[in-house]
Amino acid sequence: MIPVTNGARGCYVLRELGLDDHADAIYRAILTQKDGEIGKIAERLEMSESYVRATIDRLVDMSLLRRSSGTLQPASPSVAFHSMLQHQRADLLRRQEAFFAAERAVNRLVSEYSEICGTGNRSECDCLESIEAVRARIETLAHGTTSECQSLMPGGAQSAASLEASRPLDELLLQRGASVRTLYLDSAWNDTPTHAYARWLTDLGGEVRSAPTLPLRIVIFDKKIALVPLDPQDSSKGAVEVCGEGLIAALVALFEQIWIVATPYGAGHRRCEEKPTPQELELLRLLALGLTDEAASKKLGIGLRTHRRMVADLMDRLNARSRFEAGVKALQRGWVAD
Repeated sequence: MIPVTNGARGCYVLRELGLDDHADAIYRAILTQKDGEIGKIAERLEMSESYVRATIDRLVDMSLLRRSSGTLQPASPSVAFHSMLQHQRADLLRRQEAFFAAERAVNRLVSEYSEICGTGNRSECDCLESIEAVRARIETLAHGTTSECQSLMPGGAQSAASLEASRPLDELLLQRGASVRTLYLDSAWNDTPTHAYARWLTDLGGEVRSAPTLPLRIVIFDKKIALVPLDPQDSSKGAVEVCGEGLIAALVALFEQIWIVATPYGAGHRRCEEKPTPQELELLRLLALGLTDEAASKKLGIGLRTHRRMVADLMDRLNARSRFEAGVKALQRGWVAD
């Protein structure tokens, strides 16, 4: 940094006009040193001559200094500064007008987009072919939701990106007085961030429940529009936006059916020897259907090792030496239906 002596410091007017403190010091030095010799100014301010010369050129361009017969003459500060302020004021007015014009254009675009996206002008299904497009559409739909948002969130632990994107939208909905009901897998409570998010959401007034399995990811807005994944196995591939009355009614009915039997957040799953948890019952059902360990663990949203540990624990509690025997004894105890 180029040093400036204490005597060169003062009211840094030029800083507000886009120049640094050194330019202010150079300008003041020329005001007091009538001949304006660059070498003497540089020596006095302990700056390099090249820096002083470059700064003087800028001051000349700004009409704060003028060259006359080989010498530097300061312009009247009153005239120079007020002229600069007038230019800045004009520039500010131009930028304000540009901002207002942009704002008007955005409002027109939003209005046109809302009309296009009205259910009367759209097909019953539209494709959103990327996760970015899905998140952008969720944000738009959330801002238009007035009564309720219902979500099925399979996959166990939710990604940090998903939780981060959901937080401001859930908060907005609840502040507006809309209902927010979310269903997670039971296995989600093994993930600290997902567990913390559910606690935050319920503290804010949302409702959270969990179930052993969920069919696919669904988000329903005001029971009018829903988003479902293009690929149920990979929601990052995009989603289908559904707005047909019949399709929406079916999705809402599916949500409500699962919601009724799901466990409210915080109720927990008390484990006892006589009765398995809902998650364990679902595991037994999946095994009875012949699903592999890999397929069943994915349905439950748990890791393969956790799945196998649960199977071993159930076999131990049933005093069974094979999975087949465990199924028979579970049937005998009434844990599963025949």
